[in-house]
Amino acid sequence: MPVTKHLHLRYSIALSACLGAPAFAAGLGVGVEIPRLDVAEYHRPYVAMWVERADNSVASTLAVWYDVKMKNEEGAKWLKDLRQWWRRTGRELTVPIDGVTSPTRPVGKHQVAFNEGTKQLATLPAGSYKLVVEASREVGGRELVTIPFTWPAAKAQQLSAKGSSELGEVTLDLKP
Repeated sequence: MPVTKHLHLRYSIALSACLGAPAFAAGLGVGVEIPRLDVAEYHRPYVAMWVERADNSVASTLAVWYDVKMKNEEGAKWLKDLRQWWRRTGRELTVPIDGVTSPTRPVGKHQVAFNEGTKQLATLPAGSYKLVVEASREVGGRELVTIPFTWPAAKAQQLSAKGSSELGEVTLDLKP
């Protein structure tokens, strides 16, 4: 192994130990494609990603993308347009939420990753779940995509589902 790779690995392990996380923790990665739409008036969609239990209750909100730069936090007022997320957990939360909420994303493919022990996965016990991704756009539509999975993953795997209007391909990468 070249010295630079050895040092990089050693410092990665040391940094993980300092942060209190296992060096090779289980995790999940979510890929969300925001498609280019040929419409007269385009607005970036609000997007919510969460993990649901078998009974459809929310186990964890992973991420919420909304217009965080509107004056007087007006962007938060439109979060209720993410209907499923809002009804299940959004209305009980105070936004912004550190490490969860962030600005809307432009057209393209976007990746977010969560490791075991992070706020979003810290209290997720072993079991069967669904990843749910919901998008809603002003002067546009609303769409929900779900991907069932088991946590923790027994082996590395990539699962996917495809939206038909407001969302393109949604991927879920699980690592043991």
